[in-house]
Amino acid sequence: MRFTFRCLDAKADAPLLHTWVTQPYASFWGMLSSTVDEVVEEYSKIQASGHHHALLGLDGGVPAFLTEEYLPAASPLAGAYAVQPGDLGMHLLVAPPSGGPKPGYTAAVMDAVLERLFQKPGVERVVVEPDVRNTKIHALNERLGFQPAGVVELPDKQALLSCCTRTEYLAARAALQQPVNLSTTTHQGA
Repeated sequence: MRFTFRCLDAKADAPLLHTWVTQPYASFWGMLSSTVDEVVEEYSKIQASGHHHALLGLDGGVPAFLTEEYLPAASPLAGAYAVQPGDLGMHLLVAPPSGGPKPGYTAAVMDAVLERLFQKPGVERVVVEPDVRNTKIHALNERLGFQPAGVVELPDKQALLSCCTRTEYLAARAALQQPVNLSTTTHQGA
């Protein structure tokens, strides 16, 4: 697997994203009944915000996942926990698998996203806030070093706030016996 990242083009990528966010497995993304135009509108707002940014993740040049990074201090999380300098928020949605599920694929995607985020200057901790009912992502988060920090009330959900420092991420990677190889991930765009 060779993952690359490019800036999301809200208008051009919306038809593809629409096929992902309206799948039943993406129910926690909150866009099940969205139209393509609503996807364009949402991602245009994100890209123009200055504090929230979406990237399309590619596997061998093929779109494979969507990741968002945001500043918690400029998000609804600002009133829900004590934001620390160096905090960066993350969202992740993996595309529906073509040809059936691939064991370990989502973990590999999340690993590549975390590797990218921790390479950014000033990032000390990655913060996630998935819906409390999304038990699959909670297990994956913990596997990659996230520590639950408690349930928080957000405008659109009750979320399990979890945080991961660079040290916790690297320790989780070592425990998985899959050392980080910085040469396997390339970065395009932001």
